[in-house]
Amino acid sequence: MQTGRARESKKMEPRCVECGFPIKTLFVQYSPGNIRLMRCENCKAVADEYIECEFMIISIDLILHKTKAYRHLLFNVINQHTVNFEGSLWKSIFAFLLLDAYRSLLLKRNEGEWGSSMSFSSIVWTFQEIIVDVFVGNFVFLCILLLSMRLVLNSTIQISRCKDILLAVLVSSYFKIFLIATMVWEFPSSVIFIIDLFVLSSNTVALKACFCAQAAKLLVSQVSARRLLRFENIDRSFSLF
Repeated sequence: MQTGRARESKKMEPRCVECGFPIKTLFVQYSPGNIRLMRCENCKAVADEYIECEFMIISIDLILHKTKAYRHLLFNVINQHTVNFEGSLWKSIFAFLLLDAYRSLLLKRNEGEWGSSMSFSSIVWTFQEIIVDVFVGNFVFLCILLLSMRLVLNSTIQISRCKDILLAVLVSSYFKIFLIATMVWEFPSSVIFIIDLFVLSSNTVALKACFCAQAAKLLVSQVSARRLLRFENIDRSFSLF
């Protein structure tokens, strides 16, 4: 029980936005509105400067693809211990797939495969193609991503880590929201590919933030394991005497 609680508390630890190192607490509150930001033990910088920032500043830094903004959002604001995390995750997945399906529909409309003169069977067939394209494409993308992370980290990926990676992909795909603007105004198909490039670059930054945080976590666990093994060897040597 104590081991399980220790692991749970370790997972709940926030991260330094500068280096991704786990930290016990981000700030100390002396009175309402009077707080002191804590410094990271690893890089000696302020662990999370975004605590005192408005959401607009955080949004600008997300658009500018700053890694520390994604660390703040993914580890210190949204995490698996947030209230109703599972419900928010499923809603985000649904919105992501819906926007992806609308993107495929826009591409077919620009290619001339979608029009008012289509028959009912053609409409059904087109929707089947869109659904298969969205689900199969995203499934293959996620499998390749998890396999790559496993090969790079050289360790098995737990379910909680899969959720973190999935959350990073969903959150960093917020540029897909701009596809809604095509419902009001007409844009060339090149706009869709520009949005795809922004989504891809944002996914890269978010996954980089997760990867660096996971690397820092593995480093801490390896150092702790080596220290524990060293203490055990010292105890055994004393016991022999």
